[in-house]
Amino acid sequence: MTQAWRRRLLSPPRISGLWLWALVACAGAGWLATARLQQLQAAFETDARIVHRLLSQRVVQHDAIMATLTLLQPASAVGDDSAPSSPLPRLPSVYPQILAVLQRTAPSGWPAELQADLSAAEATSRRTGHAAMAALDLEAGRYHLVLAGMPASYALHIDLRTTIPADEWPMDMATSPVRVTLERGGQAFVVQPGRADPGAWNRHYGFHKLLASPSQPLDVVAQRSVGLHELPWWGMLGWCALTAALWAAGRALRRQRVARQRAEELLRLGQVARLNTLGELAAGMAHELNQPLTALLSSTQAAQRLLADEPPDLETAQTAMARAVEQARRASTVVGRLRRLVERPDLAGQAQPLALPTAVHDVLHLLEPELAQRGVAPEVAAATDLPSVLAEPVALQQIVHNLLMNALQALEQVPPAERRLHITLRQADAGHVALSVRDHGPGIPPEARLHLFEPFYTTRSGGLGLGLTLCESLAQAMGAHLALAPQVPTAEGRGAEFVLTLPTAPPAHGTPRP
Repeated sequence: MTQAWRRRLLSPPRISGLWLWALVACAGAGWLATARLQQLQAAFETDARIVHRLLSQRVVQHDAIMATLTLLQPASAVGDDSAPSSPLPRLPSVYPQILAVLQRTAPSGWPAELQADLSAAEATSRRTGHAAMAALDLEAGRYHLVLAGMPASYALHIDLRTTIPADEWPMDMATSPVRVTLERGGQAFVVQPGRADPGAWNRHYGFHKLLASPSQPLDVVAQRSVGLHELPWWGMLGWCALTAALWAAGRALRRQRVARQRAEELLRLGQVARLNTLGELAAGMAHELNQPLTALLSSTQAAQRLLADEPPDLETAQTAMARAVEQARRASTVVGRLRRLVERPDLAGQAQPLALPTAVHDVLHLLEPELAQRGVAPEVAAATDLPSVLAEPVALQQIVHNLLMNALQALEQVPPAERRLHITLRQADAGHVALSVRDHGPGIPPEARLHLFEPFYTTRSGGLGLGLTLCESLAQAMGAHLALAPQVPTAEGRGAEFVLTLPTAPPAHGTPRP
């Protein structure tokens, strides 16, 4: 079973970063909206409590007036209740909310149209000991307040409209969105109409509390609906813009850091590649120069012997030839010393257990700009439970980097729509893991397949012909094997595939050798 990875380079960080920004932006905007709603709710509750206190003060004033009337029983209480000396007609001029004052001194003293209601309220007042409401008409904003007394009972006709203390009211009655009503028995008197929000989303606040008067138990009801237009949209948008700017700046810094790290890694890899190439070149030159130098040494020694047999003045010739032999030997020594100097260290001794998918991912990360420039999305298929391999980290990275660069250079020769690159990681056998790099480029000519790993052989214009040679040498030095696949398994019949076979690392729980 295999699992495919597509474009694993920067996609996970980009997606997670975007989601993180969205989370922070939504959290901040939600906090601002919640704070605004709490502020509006606190202001609503404060205004509602002030309204309740003001209205309670007014109705308590009505109770005080009624109590005063019972104490100021007029002299004409048992007789003509319309005597000029009666103080009752002067109350409406002092208290605008009192429309009229009624007095009853006989059983039939109440007006006929109010007889039943006022008599019932008087009986209730006599039983409870405080005033009682009667003839309640909240839609018109009027009611009677009756207090039973001896020898006379009194009733106040109260207008709620003039009861409202407009000069002390905490809200603008014309523009405030808060609706205030006085309710009792299914009736309601609108103190303040408020403003309803017709939007689809509303947040509702409510307040209701009875007035602080047992004789006038009217329920003060305040309602407030908050619409979307009252949310702090500018602040929320500003927060989103600020977090977006910070996220973009952080992403730019991260990209800059990743690019710098990639450049440093590519520089290090390039330096190692140049040193290894130089070693390969020096080793080849030493090998090539050693044979002519050896022949020169043999020829010079033979000439020295031949010249020594002649009797003419041969001392100078012998000295010159001796010096030639000495210089030839010195050249051979210098070349041998150079070869030992640049000879590649033992990579097998530096091999360590490595996770091959991680190494491939690191190289793909380094080549991300190259892949994006050519429009190539590599397809990586890795077998599950792939064991670790035994390799030298830098050498493995250099081999994979060289193979992928060769594949990208080959894909430049085909149209962008046909550029495909496949990387396969699989178990070769019980002790080896195979890494396959396959491109859909123009392929390798049959006459060139036999010479690809020879030094200085290249099919690319401007190439040195040392890349694959170096990769093969590095692979052999750490106990691996690099080969060109015998055939191209593509439907188009083109492309090239290179297979790097690496030994698996021994189990970590194995017994160490002494």
